[in-house]
Amino acid sequence: MIPLRRALLLPFLLIPAARAAPPAIAAIETAMRKSVESREIAGAVTLVADADELRHLSAVGMADIAAEKPMPTDAIFWIASMTEPVTATAAAMLAEEGKFAWDDPVSKYLPEFTGDKAGITIAQCLSHTSGLSDVPREETKAISTLAELMPLVAAKPLRFKPGSKWEYCQSGINAIGRLIEVASGKSYPDFLQERLFDPLGMKDTGFYPGPEAVARLAKSYRKSADGGLEEADLYLLNGKSLSDKSRCPMANGGLFSTAADYGKFAQMILRGGERGGKRYLSEESVRHMTAPATGDLQVGFTPGNAWALGWCVTREPQGASAALSPGSSGHGGAFGTQAWIDPVKKRIYLLLVQRADFPNSDASDVRRDFQNAAAAGP
Repeated sequence: MIPLRRALLLPFLLIPAARAAPPAIAAIETAMRKSVESREIAGAVTLVADADELRHLSAVGMADIAAEKPMPTDAIFWIASMTEPVTATAAAMLAEEGKFAWDDPVSKYLPEFTGDKAGITIAQCLSHTSGLSDVPREETKAISTLAELMPLVAAKPLRFKPGSKWEYCQSGINAIGRLIEVASGKSYPDFLQERLFDPLGMKDTGFYPGPEAVARLAKSYRKSADGGLEEADLYLLNGKSLSDKSRCPMANGGLFSTAADYGKFAQMILRGGERGGKRYLSEESVRHMTAPATGDLQVGFTPGNAWALGWCVTREPQGASAALSPGSSGHGGAFGTQAWIDPVKKRIYLLLVQRADFPNSDASDVRRDFQNAAAAGP
């Protein structure tokens, strides 16, 4: 194993670009260094912001252990299921325009949903209460579009009566991605680019990173037999290259992004749907999208949560979420990424790592230590 070296801590300004870079929060850097030194992660980028300013941005550890490449603050990460709040926001934009209603049956727009699936609603898909089955990755290798995915989703049996329980489901979110295409008349990647990424200045976010972005990719790792770290595949790719547009743009988890980019998106949500003088959603739509939608159902990967429309919501902070306020909304990703918006403290907490085999990435010690240190900062 090549030993990890500490990366330079490179602060980066989010808002506005002309000001001096803000100081890093020492407690966060200390916590992340400990995770690097204990071989929990190869490296991390962390960000803390409020509605108007960046409070902290730093990078520690390595983006590539073998190449001894320090982690930069503009490293590209596969954010996996952190894509889901973006999908939900895109859907909310169209709902606000009257293209559909949250309680509409998906079958009204996607004819593949028939029989016992005909009554599944848009809200149930987004809140993981649809009862849909997931499609094994082996079956998705040959498809390139969300339109091609829908017959595969519809062919799977229901796992339970829609609305009767909560079960995390990729198929429901991907159905919403296809719904966005039907309602907007645009491909899902094009809609996001035109309506969110370009206006927000999210220049490094998308499904198909180009050569310059690939050069900044943080490599993914898993625990090795000797307790160190070894490279892990990005299973999302199905053996294809990062820039290969024949990969299906999965609405449940296909995006790549940076801390600065996702921070802009989170700021827009924290500001009630507005950023930089441009309104993306009404405050009412943001409140509705991030309000608990699962009633008394048992949900989530950590205790004390409810589920909203594409967002996890912290009802009773505890464990890894103890530093958050009730009502905080966000989402984690398969490789340990986390983004949380605290509406009481008016803070955004963003953690980007690429660790493939956390037993439960939402409950990782890395997440807990980051959020505890961030919440204690200025």
